Amino acid sequence: MESNTNTKNTSQASNDEISLKNLILKIREWYRYLHSKWKIILFFGVIGGALGFAYGYSRSPVYTASCTFVLDEGKSGGGLSQYAGLAAMAGINIGGGASDGLFQGDNLLELYKSRRMLQKTLLSYGEFDGQRDLLINRYIEINKLREEWGKDLKLRELRFDVPPEKYSRAHDSIIRNIISNINKNYLNVSRPDKKLSIIKVDVKSQDEQFAKNFNDAVVVNVNAFYIDTKTKKQQGSIRILRRQADSVRAVLNASLGGTATSMDANPNANMAMQILRVPSQRKQIDVQANTAIYAEVIKNLEMAKISALQDAPLIQVIDNAVYPLEKSSFGKLKGLVLGGILSGFLTVCLLLVRYFIKSLL
Repeated sequence: MESNTNTKNTSQASNDEISLKNLILKIREWYRYLHSKWKIILFFGVIGGALGFAYGYSRSPVYTASCTFVLDEGKSGGGLSQYAGLAAMAGINIGGGASDGLFQGDNLLELYKSRRMLQKTLLSYGEFDGQRDLLINRYIEINKLREEWGKDLKLRELRFDVPPEKYSRAHDSIIRNIISNINKNYLNVSRPDKKLSIIKVDVKSQDEQFAKNFNDAVVVNVNAFYIDTKTKKQQGSIRILRRQADSVRAVLNASLGGTATSMDANPNANMAMQILRVPSQRKQIDVQANTAIYAEVIKNLEMAKISALQDAPLIQVIDNAVYPLEKSSFGKLKGLVLGGILSGFLTVCLLLVRYFIKSLL
Protein backbone atom coordinates (compact mmCIF):
# COMPACT_ATOMS: atom_id res chain seq x y z
CA MET A 1 0.00 0.00 0.00
CA GLU A 2 2.79 2.38 0.93
CA SER A 3 4.65 1.45 -2.27
CA ASN A 4 1.67 2.44 -4.42
CA THR A 5 1.48 5.84 -2.68
CA ASN A 6 5.15 6.51 -3.27
CA THR A 7 4.76 5.56 -6.93
CA LYS A 8 1.86 7.99 -7.36
CA ASN A 9 3.79 10.81 -5.71
CA THR A 10 6.81 10.15 -7.90
CA SER A 11 4.60 10.13 -11.03
CA GLN A 12 2.89 13.38 -10.02
CA ALA A 13 6.22 15.10 -9.40
CA SER A 14 7.50 13.87 -12.76
CA ASN A 15 4.42 15.22 -14.56
CA ASP A 16 4.79 18.60 -12.83
CA GLU A 17 8.43 18.72 -13.84
CA ILE A 18 7.55 17.92 -17.45
CA SER A 19 4.79 20.59 -17.51
CA LEU A 20 7.15 23.24 -16.10
CA LYS A 21 9.82 22.25 -18.59
CA ASN A 22 7.32 22.47 -21.46
CA LEU A 23 6.23 25.92 -20.30
CA ILE A 24 9.81 27.15 -20.17
CA LEU A 25 10.45 25.74 -23.62
CA LYS A 26 7.32 27.42 -24.97
CA ILE A 27 8.33 30.77 -23.50
CA ARG A 28 11.78 30.46 -25.06
CA GLU A 29 10.18 29.53 -28.36
CA TRP A 30 7.89 32.61 -28.21
CA TYR A 31 10.80 34.82 -27.29
CA ARG A 32 12.88 33.62 -30.23
CA TYR A 33 9.92 34.16 -32.54
CA LEU A 34 9.30 37.68 -31.29
CA HIS A 35 13.01 38.44 -31.38
CA SER A 36 13.05 37.48 -35.03
CA LYS A 37 10.26 40.01 -35.60
CA TRP A 38 11.90 42.87 -33.70
CA LYS A 39 11.97 45.08 -36.76
CA ILE A 40 8.21 44.80 -37.19
CA ILE A 41 7.64 45.49 -33.48
CA LEU A 42 9.99 48.47 -33.59
CA PHE A 43 8.40 49.81 -36.75
CA PHE A 44 4.87 49.80 -35.37
CA GLY A 45 6.13 51.07 -32.00
CA VAL A 46 7.68 54.08 -33.72
CA ILE A 47 4.48 54.68 -35.68
CA GLY A 48 2.42 54.48 -32.47
CA GLY A 49 4.80 56.85 -30.70
CA ALA A 50 4.56 59.31 -33.59
CA LEU A 51 0.76 59.14 -33.50
CA GLY A 52 0.77 59.66 -29.73
CA PHE A 53 3.12 62.63 -30.11
CA ALA A 54 0.84 64.15 -32.77
CA TYR A 55 -2.20 63.61 -30.54
CA GLY A 56 -0.52 65.31 -27.59
CA TYR A 57 0.62 68.18 -29.81
CA SER A 58 -2.89 68.75 -31.18
CA ARG A 59 -4.66 68.57 -27.83
CA SER A 60 -5.37 71.89 -26.12
CA PRO A 61 -4.93 72.07 -22.34
CA VAL A 62 -8.02 71.67 -20.18
CA TYR A 63 -8.68 74.28 -17.48
CA THR A 64 -10.59 73.43 -14.31
CA ALA A 65 -12.47 76.10 -12.34
CA SER A 66 -13.31 74.87 -8.83
CA CYS A 67 -15.50 76.37 -6.12
CA THR A 68 -16.07 74.82 -2.70
CA PHE A 69 -18.64 75.97 -0.17
CA VAL A 70 -20.16 74.72 3.05
CA LEU A 71 -23.90 74.34 3.45
CA ASP A 72 -25.76 74.78 6.76
CA GLU A 73 -29.35 73.63 6.37
CA GLY A 74 -30.56 75.86 9.23
CA LYS A 75 -32.48 74.89 12.37
CA SER A 76 -36.09 73.90 11.98
CA GLY A 77 -38.35 74.28 15.00
CA GLY A 78 -35.95 74.91 17.85
CA GLY A 79 -37.27 76.96 20.74
CA LEU A 80 -40.15 78.27 18.67
CA SER A 81 -41.86 74.89 18.29
CA GLN A 82 -44.03 75.55 21.35
CA TYR A 83 -45.38 78.71 19.70
CA ALA A 84 -45.84 77.07 16.30
CA GLY A 85 -48.71 74.91 17.55
CA LEU A 86 -50.51 77.88 19.08
CA ALA A 87 -50.06 79.91 15.92
CA ALA A 88 -51.33 77.01 13.82
CA MET A 89 -54.58 76.97 15.85
CA ALA A 90 -55.10 80.57 14.70
CA GLY A 91 -54.41 79.56 11.09
CA ILE A 92 -50.95 81.10 11.05
CA ASN A 93 -47.80 79.24 9.94
CA ILE A 94 -44.68 80.77 11.48
CA GLY A 95 -42.35 78.15 9.98
CA GLY A 96 -41.51 76.42 13.22
CA GLY A 97 -42.54 72.94 12.17
CA ALA A 98 -40.37 70.01 11.17
CA SER A 99 -38.04 70.24 8.23
CA ASP A 100 -39.59 69.37 4.90
CA GLY A 101 -36.36 67.80 3.70
CA LEU A 102 -36.21 69.96 0.59
CA PHE A 103 -32.94 69.52 -1.34
CA GLN A 104 -31.45 67.36 1.39
CA GLY A 105 -28.72 64.88 0.53
CA ASP A 106 -27.89 64.62 -3.16
CA ASN A 107 -30.91 66.64 -4.28
CA LEU A 108 -28.87 69.84 -4.21
CA LEU A 109 -26.24 68.19 -6.41
CA GLU A 110 -28.91 67.25 -8.94
CA LEU A 111 -30.22 70.81 -8.88
CA TYR A 112 -26.89 71.93 -10.36
CA LYS A 113 -27.52 69.62 -13.33
CA SER A 114 -31.12 70.68 -13.95
CA ARG A 115 -32.11 72.27 -17.24
CA ARG A 116 -33.57 75.33 -15.53
CA MET A 117 -30.38 76.19 -13.65
CA LEU A 118 -28.02 75.47 -16.55
CA GLN A 119 -30.16 77.42 -19.00
CA LYS A 120 -30.23 80.38 -16.63
CA THR A 121 -26.46 80.14 -16.33
CA LEU A 122 -25.91 79.95 -20.08
CA LEU A 123 -28.06 83.05 -20.51
CA SER A 124 -26.00 84.94 -17.91
CA TYR A 125 -23.36 87.49 -18.87
CA GLY A 126 -19.65 87.01 -18.31
CA GLU A 127 -16.45 88.98 -18.85
CA PHE A 128 -14.45 87.78 -21.85
CA ASP A 129 -11.36 89.67 -23.02
CA GLY A 130 -12.66 92.85 -21.40
CA GLN A 131 -16.11 92.60 -23.00
CA ARG A 132 -19.44 91.36 -21.66
CA ASP A 133 -21.14 88.58 -23.53
CA LEU A 134 -23.57 85.74 -22.93
CA LEU A 135 -22.01 82.48 -21.78
CA ILE A 136 -23.93 80.60 -24.45
CA ASN A 137 -22.39 82.80 -27.15
CA ARG A 138 -18.92 82.02 -25.79
CA TYR A 139 -19.74 78.31 -25.76
CA ILE A 140 -20.87 78.44 -29.38
CA GLU A 141 -17.69 80.31 -30.32
CA ILE A 142 -15.18 77.99 -28.61
CA ASN A 143 -16.92 74.89 -30.00
CA LYS A 144 -17.22 76.44 -33.49
CA LEU A 145 -20.91 75.56 -33.72
CA ARG A 146 -21.73 78.32 -36.18
CA GLU A 147 -19.27 76.78 -38.60
CA GLU A 148 -21.19 73.50 -38.30
CA TRP A 149 -24.40 75.42 -38.98
CA GLY A 150 -22.88 77.03 -42.06
CA LYS A 151 -25.37 75.47 -44.47
CA ASP A 152 -28.37 76.49 -42.35
CA LEU A 153 -28.83 80.26 -42.50
CA LYS A 154 -31.56 80.25 -39.82
CA LEU A 155 -29.25 78.63 -37.28
CA ARG A 156 -26.36 80.95 -38.08
CA GLU A 157 -28.52 84.01 -37.49
CA LEU A 158 -29.98 82.80 -34.18
CA ARG A 159 -29.59 85.28 -31.33
CA PHE A 160 -29.92 84.45 -27.65
CA ASP A 161 -29.97 87.99 -26.28
CA VAL A 162 -33.77 88.11 -26.57
CA PRO A 163 -36.38 87.31 -23.90
CA PRO A 164 -36.67 83.51 -23.39
CA GLU A 165 -40.42 83.64 -24.06
CA LYS A 166 -39.56 84.60 -27.66
CA TYR A 167 -37.34 81.56 -28.22
CA SER A 168 -38.21 79.29 -31.11
CA ARG A 169 -37.96 75.50 -31.30
CA ALA A 170 -34.47 75.92 -32.74
CA HIS A 171 -33.39 77.92 -29.66
CA ASP A 172 -34.76 75.26 -27.31
CA SER A 173 -33.17 72.44 -29.29
CA ILE A 174 -29.72 74.07 -29.26
CA ILE A 175 -29.93 74.85 -25.55
CA ARG A 176 -30.98 71.26 -24.79
CA ASN A 177 -28.01 69.84 -26.71
CA ILE A 178 -25.59 72.24 -25.04
CA ILE A 179 -26.93 71.39 -21.57
CA SER A 180 -26.57 67.68 -22.28
CA ASN A 181 -22.95 68.18 -23.35
CA ILE A 182 -22.17 70.36 -20.32
CA ASN A 183 -23.52 67.71 -17.95
CA LYS A 184 -21.41 65.03 -19.62
CA ASN A 185 -18.12 66.81 -20.28
CA TYR A 186 -17.96 70.15 -18.45
CA LEU A 187 -19.70 70.10 -15.08
CA ASN A 188 -19.01 67.95 -12.04
CA VAL A 189 -20.67 68.51 -8.64
CA SER A 190 -19.74 66.31 -5.69
CA ARG A 191 -19.28 66.02 -1.96
CA PRO A 192 -15.57 65.30 -1.35
CA ASP A 193 -16.46 63.84 2.04
CA LYS A 194 -19.89 62.28 2.54
CA LYS A 195 -19.73 63.03 6.27
CA LEU A 196 -19.30 66.77 5.73
CA SER A 197 -21.56 69.42 4.23
CA ILE A 198 -18.87 70.69 1.86
CA ILE A 199 -19.85 70.77 -1.81
CA LYS A 200 -17.39 71.14 -4.68
CA VAL A 201 -18.32 72.43 -8.12
CA ASP A 202 -15.84 71.81 -10.97
CA VAL A 203 -16.17 73.20 -14.49
CA LYS A 204 -13.70 71.96 -17.11
CA SER A 205 -13.14 73.61 -20.46
CA GLN A 206 -10.43 74.26 -23.00
CA ASP A 207 -11.34 77.95 -22.65
CA GLU A 208 -10.06 79.31 -19.33
CA GLN A 209 -12.39 82.33 -19.26
CA PHE A 210 -15.49 80.26 -20.03
CA ALA A 211 -14.64 77.78 -17.25
CA LYS A 212 -14.31 80.51 -14.61
CA ASN A 213 -17.32 82.57 -15.69
CA PHE A 214 -19.56 79.52 -15.96
CA ASN A 215 -18.44 78.28 -12.53
CA ASP A 216 -19.12 81.65 -10.90
CA ALA A 217 -22.53 82.02 -12.55
CA VAL A 218 -23.84 78.52 -11.85
CA VAL A 219 -22.87 78.70 -8.17
CA VAL A 220 -24.58 82.07 -7.71
CA ASN A 221 -27.75 81.02 -9.58
CA VAL A 222 -28.21 77.65 -7.90
CA ASN A 223 -27.44 78.87 -4.39
CA ALA A 224 -29.81 81.85 -4.75
CA PHE A 225 -32.60 79.58 -6.04
CA TYR A 226 -31.94 77.14 -3.19
CA ILE A 227 -32.16 79.83 -0.48
CA ASP A 228 -35.28 81.42 -2.01
CA THR A 229 -37.02 78.04 -2.21
CA LYS A 230 -36.06 77.00 1.32
CA THR A 231 -37.37 80.26 2.83
CA LYS A 232 -40.42 80.64 0.59
CA LYS A 233 -42.95 79.41 3.16
CA GLN A 234 -41.54 81.53 5.97
CA GLN A 235 -41.48 84.65 3.80
CA GLY A 236 -45.07 83.98 2.76
CA SER A 237 -46.12 83.75 6.41
CA ILE A 238 -44.32 87.00 7.19
CA ARG A 239 -46.10 88.80 4.35
CA ILE A 240 -49.49 87.55 5.58
CA LEU A 241 -48.79 88.62 9.14
CA ARG A 242 -47.55 92.01 7.99
CA ARG A 243 -50.75 92.59 6.02
CA GLN A 244 -52.80 91.54 9.04
CA ALA A 245 -50.83 93.93 11.26
CA ASP A 246 -51.40 96.80 8.82
CA SER A 247 -55.12 96.00 8.63
CA VAL A 248 -55.55 95.83 12.41
CA ARG A 249 -53.54 99.03 12.81
CA ALA A 250 -55.86 100.81 10.38
CA VAL A 251 -58.92 99.59 12.32
CA LEU A 252 -57.28 100.67 15.60
CA ASN A 253 -56.59 104.14 14.23
CA ALA A 254 -60.21 104.38 13.10
CA SER A 255 -61.39 103.31 16.55
CA LEU A 256 -59.24 105.96 18.22
CA GLY A 257 -60.67 108.57 15.90
CA GLY A 258 -64.19 107.35 16.61
CA THR A 259 -63.63 107.61 20.36
CA ALA A 260 -62.40 111.16 20.07
CA THR A 261 -65.36 112.09 17.85
CA SER A 262 -67.85 110.54 20.26
CA MET A 263 -66.38 112.40 23.22
CA ASP A 264 -66.33 115.68 21.28
CA ALA A 265 -70.00 115.24 20.43
CA ASN A 266 -70.94 115.48 24.13
CA PRO A 267 -68.13 117.40 25.81
CA ASN A 268 -70.29 118.37 28.81
CA ALA A 269 -72.57 115.36 29.13
CA ASN A 270 -75.05 115.32 32.01
CA MET A 271 -73.65 112.86 34.56
CA ALA A 272 -77.21 111.89 35.52
CA MET A 273 -77.88 110.61 31.96
CA GLN A 274 -75.69 107.53 31.47
CA ILE A 275 -77.08 106.89 28.00
CA LEU A 276 -75.01 109.77 26.71
CA ARG A 277 -71.79 107.98 27.72
CA VAL A 278 -72.58 104.70 25.90
CA PRO A 279 -71.20 105.67 22.43
CA SER A 280 -67.83 106.74 23.82
CA GLN A 281 -67.60 103.64 26.03
CA ARG A 282 -68.31 101.41 23.01
CA LYS A 283 -65.53 103.12 21.08
CA GLN A 284 -63.16 102.67 24.01
CA ILE A 285 -63.99 98.94 24.12
CA ASP A 286 -63.21 98.74 20.37
CA VAL A 287 -59.92 100.49 20.98
CA GLN A 288 -58.98 98.09 23.77
CA ALA A 289 -59.94 95.01 21.70
CA ASN A 290 -58.08 96.21 18.61
CA THR A 291 -55.06 97.08 20.75
CA ALA A 292 -54.95 93.53 22.13
CA ILE A 293 -55.36 92.02 18.65
CA TYR A 294 -52.67 94.28 17.23
CA ALA A 295 -50.24 93.35 20.00
CA GLU A 296 -50.84 89.63 19.34
CA VAL A 297 -50.34 89.99 15.60
CA ILE A 298 -47.13 91.96 16.11
CA LYS A 299 -45.86 89.26 18.48
CA ASN A 300 -46.60 86.55 15.90
CA LEU A 301 -44.90 88.64 13.22
CA GLU A 302 -41.72 88.98 15.25
CA MET A 303 -41.79 85.26 16.07
CA ALA A 304 -42.11 84.47 12.36
CA LYS A 305 -39.13 86.69 11.56
CA ILE A 306 -36.99 84.95 14.19
CA SER A 307 -38.09 81.55 12.90
CA ALA A 308 -37.23 82.53 9.33
CA LEU A 309 -33.76 83.59 10.42
CA GLN A 310 -33.22 80.27 12.19
CA ASP A 311 -34.57 78.14 9.34
CA ALA A 312 -32.76 80.01 6.57
CA PRO A 313 -29.85 77.96 5.18
CA LEU A 314 -26.38 79.42 5.25
CA ILE A 315 -24.06 78.99 2.27
CA GLN A 316 -20.50 80.09 2.91
CA VAL A 317 -18.05 79.97 0.03
CA ILE A 318 -14.68 78.55 1.07
CA ASP A 319 -12.70 78.81 -2.16
CA ASN A 320 -13.65 80.61 -5.35
CA ALA A 321 -12.27 79.97 -8.82
CA VAL A 322 -9.39 82.40 -9.43
CA TYR A 323 -6.97 82.97 -12.30
CA PRO A 324 -4.81 81.22 -13.30
CA LEU A 325 -6.96 78.10 -13.28
CA GLU A 326 -5.57 74.62 -12.80
CA LYS A 327 -4.35 73.36 -16.17
CA SER A 328 -3.95 69.78 -17.31
CA SER A 329 -2.71 68.63 -20.69
CA PHE A 330 -2.01 65.26 -22.30
CA GLY A 331 1.55 66.26 -23.18
CA LYS A 332 3.66 65.46 -26.21
CA LEU A 333 6.17 63.30 -24.28
CA LYS A 334 3.39 61.39 -22.57
CA GLY A 335 1.72 60.77 -25.92
CA LEU A 336 5.02 59.61 -27.45
CA VAL A 337 5.73 57.10 -24.66
CA LEU A 338 2.20 55.77 -24.26
CA GLY A 339 1.65 55.58 -28.00
CA GLY A 340 4.86 53.63 -28.53
CA ILE A 341 4.20 51.21 -25.65
CA LEU A 342 0.59 50.60 -26.62
CA SER A 343 1.40 50.10 -30.29
CA GLY A 344 4.29 47.76 -29.48
CA PHE A 345 2.13 45.73 -27.10
CA LEU A 346 -0.65 45.36 -29.66
CA THR A 347 1.88 44.33 -32.30
CA VAL A 348 3.30 41.63 -29.98
CA CYS A 349 -0.20 40.31 -29.26
CA LEU A 350 -1.09 40.12 -32.94
CA LEU A 351 2.18 38.37 -33.79
CA LEU A 352 1.60 35.78 -31.05
CA VAL A 353 -1.96 35.16 -32.25
CA ARG A 354 -0.67 34.72 -35.78
CA TYR A 355 2.01 32.32 -34.52
CA PHE A 356 -0.53 30.22 -32.60
CA ILE A 357 -2.84 30.00 -35.59
CA LYS A 358 0.02 28.85 -37.84
CA SER A 359 1.14 26.25 -35.30
CA LEU A 360 -2.37 24.82 -35.06
CA LEU A 361 -2.69 24.55 -38.82
